[in-house]
Amino acid sequence: MAEHFILFSVLLSLLASSVSGQVFWSVNCGESEIYTDGNLMVWTPDETLVSNGFARVVQSSNSISTVLDSLRVFTTRKKNCYSTPVTKGEKVLVRASFNYGNYDRLSSPPTFDLHFDGNFWTTVETTNSGLQMYEATYVTKGDTVSVCVAQTKSGQFPFMSALEVRSIDSDVYRILDENRALFLINRVSYGASGTLRFPQDPYDRIWIPALGGTKAVTNDAIFVDSTGTNNPPSGIFDNAIVADSTAESLLLATVSPSNTLVYITTYFSEVNNLDITGESRSFRFYETTTSSSSSISDPISPPYGSMFERHLYNYSVDSITNISLIATTTSDLPPLINAIEGFNISGLLTDGTDSNDVEALYLLQNTFDVLGEWSGDPCLPAPYSWDWLNCSNETPPRITSLFLDGFELSGELPDISSMDALQTIDLHNNSLDGEIPSFFGTMTNLQQVNLADNDFSGPIPTSLSKNNKLKLTVTGNPSVCTSGKSCSTSPGTVNSSPGSTTLTRSKKKKSSMLPVVLGITIPIFFLIWVAVGVFVILRKKKKPMIKAINIMPVASGYTAGGANGKPSGGANGNSDELHKNSEEVMNNETVEHGVQTTMGSPSPLLDNSGQTSDMYGHTGVHNHEES
Repeated sequence: MAEHFILFSVLLSLLASSVSGQVFWSVNCGESEIYTDGNLMVWTPDETLVSNGFARVVQSSNSISTVLDSLRVFTTRKKNCYSTPVTKGEKVLVRASFNYGNYDRLSSPPTFDLHFDGNFWTTVETTNSGLQMYEATYVTKGDTVSVCVAQTKSGQFPFMSALEVRSIDSDVYRILDENRALFLINRVSYGASGTLRFPQDPYDRIWIPALGGTKAVTNDAIFVDSTGTNNPPSGIFDNAIVADSTAESLLLATVSPSNTLVYITTYFSEVNNLDITGESRSFRFYETTTSSSSSISDPISPPYGSMFERHLYNYSVDSITNISLIATTTSDLPPLINAIEGFNISGLLTDGTDSNDVEALYLLQNTFDVLGEWSGDPCLPAPYSWDWLNCSNETPPRITSLFLDGFELSGELPDISSMDALQTIDLHNNSLDGEIPSFFGTMTNLQQVNLADNDFSGPIPTSLSKNNKLKLTVTGNPSVCTSGKSCSTSPGTVNSSPGSTTLTRSKKKKSSMLPVVLGITIPIFFLIWVAVGVFVILRKKKKPMIKAINIMPVASGYTAGGANGKPSGGANGNSDELHKNSEEVMNNETVEHGVQTTMGSPSPLLDNSGQTSDMYGHTGVHNHEES
């Protein structure tokens, strides 16, 4: 679909810096100034990117880095999104980071949901101290990438510390199904002394060092050609780890039974020139359960001066299984590994809301600036639709209702007739002007249009006045007159026209008075029962019958998805309750997405005791938790 829901799209196009013309977007949430980190990456402040939320700073005792010490917390709306333009069909890496750091002095880290492009990503479970980082790699289905946080628990407000979007060459992770995403479990550079990322890795993948517990070795090759399927950075081959002897194995991962499939890719390069030493190194992958152990690969002999990749894709197990490297019986040297990446494979990705509806919403957002504050997919994932619309449950979802009453909209309404699944349009209590749009008459599913208390003028289009299935409300528009009659009638009179359209033209008032609904004709058979004589007389005079139907106006502030055609309160059915007293709170103040694979555990390969080189150009001690 063509997703256009972005905040200040032109500005974002300029702010999304690029490598080789591709997206390389770094957002420092909660900041107001541009920042360049120790890796020479430029971080854009989000102050001009979002109009919602509050900028906050973590407590000094929880400081990690300049980028991760600030955040933006969102206390209103069901979901809040960051969006950036991309090329449709582009492969991207998206990374979202969260450092609660007790910013609100409440020692109450929140839990909330994370979405991307209308898809559920994971449930973020923050902690009092430490970093939660989530990374997804996928092929875009639209022309924007949107990342959203959604409130799921009352009083627990979602936030974001940093957001990164990077383009990736199409050949990288080419084994990936374009209808699925890869969710990072871990990415490790074994034996390394520090974190490796951009500029060493042009795609800015973050390679975490694995320290302790095994023997680290240094590659004596002057240069390692790292050209391969996933184009890893050559720096990950500077070091490796080896088992203590050929009798020892290297445990790489423990995989538990799960409905989620796993993708594991490993990287190998010989660290010694074995042509000179006359030794040999060969090993196999083994999977071991409590009852059996078997080889799952041919013998691997890492090349010297180049590299070899080994992939396990769509991998699953029936019981807890260890994946290890074990030397062959003919090997002189123990098994070796340089780096590993592990991913969960997502379910099928959504194509998003119907593209015709999306295009029409884009027109509305371009016409009325206040609506540009909403981004991300308008309907997905359910129940996190935009606050002022309702969606159907079909695939793709269609927009069935617009509730834009009291949004201070002014000017003429753009043509939104492509939203042909709309049943209800509520635009009352705005300052819309111009003639009542005739395109309403082409929208065959429309049942109710409320245009009360605006500045519309001119006649009511015949396609509306003769539509007996449509409830059209136009009270409070002094310059509107019935189709086919003069528009100069004094206020307070009633103009009638064939087709039984009625109108009470009174002075416009922005009030909660019940509007008069037009376009409803009492059936003739009913009139016969009421007064046959009146019916005959009126038939001879060819005057339409008039019926005033009072309909309670849809109140502003409702959110989408509820009963009686009005939006509901979101995940817990009551968004007003979710956000109650949010301003007062701010002034005082994982569900693991199917991750059942432990990279390097229970082996100490990944045990770095919390000490890492900070990936944002700052060294610090923190817990690195990933999805």
